Amino acid sequence: MKKFVVLYKSPKPAEEAMAEASPEEAEAGMKMWMDWAARAGDGIVDLGTPLGAAKVLDGSAVTDAEATLGGYSVIQAEDLDAAVALMDGHPHFMSGEGATIQIHETLDIPGM
Repeated sequence: MKKFVVLYKSPKPAEEAMAEASPEEAEAGMKMWMDWAARAGDGIVDLGTPLGAAKVLDGSAVTDAEATLGGYSVIQAEDLDAAVALMDGHPHFMSGEGATIQIHETLDIPGM
């Protein structure tokens, strides 16, 4: 099995979205995530977590990062197509227009 890092890009920062959600909306959202995780089963390595404020470092300066990277997960699948299939019906797409998911295959480091 190959491992993949899944990045969830959101139209608004995760902290803002979570703060705006009512307790009922938060509970319903968590249920959708847990339902998806149950369907994905052994494909989930690390369900992940929402991501907050970030900084960008370029070697000479540190600046605030745009907070649109809303969270991550780590999954496993036979190949990239199978990893994409695990995202079918993913609740992140309910985050609003512009919500996207990126899937990146992790690569082995030679000699390690």
